[in-house]
Amino acid sequence: MTEPPRTAPAPGAVQVPAPWRVRVNTVIGWPLFHALYRLSVIGRNRVPRTGPVVFVGNHVGFLDGPMLPGVAPRPTCVLVKREMFRGLLGRFLRFIGHIPVTRGSGDRAALSAAVAVLHSGGAVGIFPEGTRGRGDVAAVQQGAAWLAQQGGAVVVPVAFLGTRVAGASRNSVPRLRSRVVVEFGHPVTLSADPSLTGRQRLVVATEQVRDALATHVRESQARHQVFLPGDEG
Repeated sequence: MTEPPRTAPAPGAVQVPAPWRVRVNTVIGWPLFHALYRLSVIGRNRVPRTGPVVFVGNHVGFLDGPMLPGVAPRPTCVLVKREMFRGLLGRFLRFIGHIPVTRGSGDRAALSAAVAVLHSGGAVGIFPEGTRGRGDVAAVQQGAAWLAQQGGAVVVPVAFLGTRVAGASRNSVPRLRSRVVVEFGHPVTLSADPSLTGRQRLVVATEQVRDALATHVRESQARHQVFLPGDEG
């Protein structure tokens, strides 16, 4: 999402998926990812147990999307590019609570669904860089900050390390039993200076999201000595 709509979508008519359906992500993902990789998941205790949360992750490789709801400590609906919602896979993604989004646009249907989850006290996951890249969070789009503002949510940064190795395709997955780290950071409450216009507050909040996530990723690399592609050594 690059340009959120100027007015908030009304979430009241949107059906929020039942938490038991969203928990399927963890039931399948937690044992699967631990079986396939030397996976370390850190900081789950930092995530608020109740209330709306927007998880923001750096986007390095293909695994980031399914891994976030698979290891998150709370049922999490993730905004996923609409191209994935085809055939049996698409029906399954919808069933377990994920939200199709058209990238590069203010997708009102996706935003309505995500805000409805937050208003119900749930958790939403989004990758604010917009697409897979180096994962260093040099720039982010406004959707994550907008969702947090509209949903009254705190933002929790999530660092993904080892989900793609240097020189590998952005669509690749790491080799089996390689080391992967997912670290949840401390929650961030976005500032809301009443003297600013709504658009100005969004710009400020977006920079807060970028700074919090970039700092968390950088510090996670130093702690765990697992590096982004191009940052090895």
